Order: sequence, then C-alpha cells, then structure tokens
Amino acid sequence: MVRESGSARTATNLSSRDVILNAAHALIADKGYDGMSVSDLCARSGLPASSIYYHFGNKLGVLASLLERTSEELHALFPGPSAFDHLAPLKRFEAWFTAACRTLDKRPDYLRLLVVVAVGPQKDDEAIRVTVQRIRDNAHASWVSALTPIFAPKGRKADKALVQKLAILGRAVVDGLAVANSFDEISYSSEVASYLQLVSSLAELRGDAEK
Repeated sequence: MVRESGSARTATNLSSRDVILNAAHALIADKGYDGMSVSDLCARSGLPASSIYYHFGNKLGVLASLLERTSEELHALFPGPSAFDHLAPLKRFEAWFTAACRTLDKRPDYLRLLVVVAVGPQKDDEAIRVTVQRIRDNAHASWVSALTPIFAPKGRKADKALVQKLAILGRAVVDGLAVANSFDEISYSSEVASYLQLVSSLAELRGDAEK
C-alpha cells in the first residue's frame, strides 16, 4: 500500500488522489490528453508513479476518475429538474435548462473534456467507456425528466417515445455547443432562448403543455 507522505498533501489538505487529479486536469488543459504522460503527472503532482498506479491503475484510470469527479462537481452546482416541480411544465423546463447552461458557462472544461474523450482513441478502454456511458445516461435521464411533463404528462407510449428523441436532440445540441464554445466563443446561455422557443413552439403546436 502506498502511504501518503507530507508532500502528498497540500496546504488545503488534499488527498494524494485529488492532487493527482488536479495535476491531470492542469496537464490536459495545457497539452491535451495525449500530452499527459505518467512522468508529467509525477512532475506536476510531486508524487511517485507508484502512487498513480495505486490509485488509478494506469493513465486511462486517471482520466476516467477525472471525468467522474468533474461530472460530480458540475452537477453539484445546479439542481435537477425536480427542484422546479412547483412551476408549470414549460417554466419548469426553462428554469432547469437556464440553470444548466449558466453552470456550463462557468465550467466549460467539463463538456470539452467529455466530448474529446467520447470520440478519441481512448474511448474503447473499458473504464473510459463505462464512465462516459454512465455520465451520458445520467444526463439523458435529466432531459427526460425535464421534458416529460411537457410532452408526455399522461404517459402515452408515443409521447414517451417523442420525449426520448427530444432528449437525444437536446444532448446533441449541448454537445455541439461545447465545440462552439471552444472555437467560436459562443456561450451556452446565449442559445437558451432559441432552444426554449423550439420546445415552446412544438408544445403549442401539439397542445401538450400548460404555459
């Protein structure tokens, strides 16, 4: 077992595991994932390779854990759709989506990292695949929860199928904004009104939701 030395903890009393993850985050921001070697992690974190292997197994294990931690940090910053249950369906969706986009504007690194990992060569690693799938499944569940009161309040099969499709489209829009945010400096919040208008117009056309 690798013991944490005094140097393995910072003045803020971080565990060696968090010190390594912080180093990985900084290295990926500077060099990208492919530029993050174990030796780089050792140099940036001040910890030996044995500590990295003990906590994470390998470099891909570091990446999977970083994704998991970043996801937890992000979702701790804004509530899920159920926090707005006191609002009418469209207003509920608007409140949730607005809060989510404001949070993503504060943490643009999160979706950039997720998108890069999801399409990169490391996506086939089992730990990475399972982690990315779990994160995306959780996001999909939030979209379904946000959209169901608008389009499938009675639980009809066809309506639930529509919600599933709209949830996939919503995630795709946000994924695309991760790229636009990086290259075109387009904020997530700047596109909230346009997407809300699409949802509102479809709901009005179908007569599905109370405004």
